[in-house]
Amino acid sequence: MIYSMTGYAARTLDVEHGALHLELKSVNSRYLDFQFRVCEELRAAEPALRELFSARLTRGKLECRVSYAAATARVRAQTLNADLLQRLKSFEAQVCSELPQAAPLAVADVLRWPGMFGDDSMDSEALVRSCLALAKDALDDFSASRAREGEKLAAVILERVARMRDLVREVAPRIPLAQAAFQDKLKQRLIDAIGSADDERIRQEVAVFAVRIDVAEELARLSTHLDEVERVLKAGGASGKRLDFLMQELNREANTLGSKSVVSEVSQTAMELKLLIEQMREQIQNLE
Repeated sequence: MIYSMTGYAARTLDVEHGALHLELKSVNSRYLDFQFRVCEELRAAEPALRELFSARLTRGKLECRVSYAAATARVRAQTLNADLLQRLKSFEAQVCSELPQAAPLAVADVLRWPGMFGDDSMDSEALVRSCLALAKDALDDFSASRAREGEKLAAVILERVARMRDLVREVAPRIPLAQAAFQDKLKQRLIDAIGSADDERIRQEVAVFAVRIDVAEELARLSTHLDEVERVLKAGGASGKRLDFLMQELNREANTLGSKSVVSEVSQTAMELKLLIEQMREQIQNLE
């Protein structure tokens, strides 16, 4: 499967004392680059998150945002810690006996006392485990979105490949006749200039020029490179760098085809090929 370097996913998970939210988004990049924006409660999860993402991704600039929202407004049955309340009562009596001017504890002070409603402290290790589980689910969604985008990009590239094959197929049969006609024209010009149709020099010049304008090898290599593009797309996986290299090779053959052209048809075909190659290159820049 072909993957795009552009993707997005977001997941939320309810935990004991709140909710976790994790967001992943990425854009194209030459290498694999991470950018984490993690809340203080989950700083310890960052190395594990980096390892998790590295195992699934090879290229792209990935931004990971993780936040934790405490459930301060959650309605739940609560009971006072009777033992703690008795200790506070005893402590208050002792303080007031020693310091008669001390103000008594207010109800709000008692209710805000740590542990008055039981142990509300967070289990950091459990929170990290929940974060990693959430990240795995988000990463599955993220990979699926990149796969869908990659499938669309691959379809665009294959469409351009098919068009290039049509151009090569259309122009190839016309080249020998066009080159032969140009050679005859060149020969006649040489005869007019030199004045002798049997001059050995004319035959040599025409033969050398025929070799220089022969584009059969360039057309064959174009077809070979197009075959390789299709093979790489079919194989899937991390293929962006390989395809980018093939675009360079295709562009080189198209340039050579244009430089060897002696007829307008071949020149026009070379220009159209270069345009299609550039269109493919733009799409390949987004592939992993």
